Amino acid sequence: MTTTDTTPTARRPRTRYDEHMYTLMNRREGVELYATAGRRRAVVIAHVLLTAASLAALFSAFATATVWLSFVPLMLLLPWCIATGVINAATRGLLELRTRVLDERQLAERDRVRALAHRLTTYVLLCAVAGGIVVGELGGLTAGGVVLPVLISAFAVHWLMPMWVAGMTAQDEPADETDA
Repeated sequence: MTTTDTTPTARRPRTRYDEHMYTLMNRREGVELYATAGRRRAVVIAHVLLTAASLAALFSAFATATVWLSFVPLMLLLPWCIATGVINAATRGLLELRTRVLDERQLAERDRVRALAHRLTTYVLLCAVAGGIVVGELGGLTAGGVVLPVLISAFAVHWLMPMWVAGMTAQDEPADETDA
């Protein structure tokens, strides 16, 4: 066996943490929340909206010095975490599990999801730059007032886009043979 061999036997053995995370990501409770493509997409859209609402509240709190707005993300944290869990369950932990736990098909799917998410993030960043230029030119704002919110938003999108793409593109589970 060489060091470049990528067969499952060449990988490091699974740890107790790997087994625990694999079991957690493959639990079947709540399967009705993500059983169909429409439900998965609804959860991803809800997650995107919760993320946007949290960021908007934080930006508004800092821009207007309105203290109560800084607590809105805390109120949205529980539904955001639930939506994250549903997406992770729908994708069976595709982006959360270590490489040694995934089979070849899952590794290829994770690579495909990350590549698509990278392309989408590139377009989002391009739009953010163009939007910052337009706001600066038309609104008379200095770039400094726009840079921090754009950077924070870009970070959030870059961080979450692979999960959103995986949730949107996850395939339906095959029907059980006993159901037929």
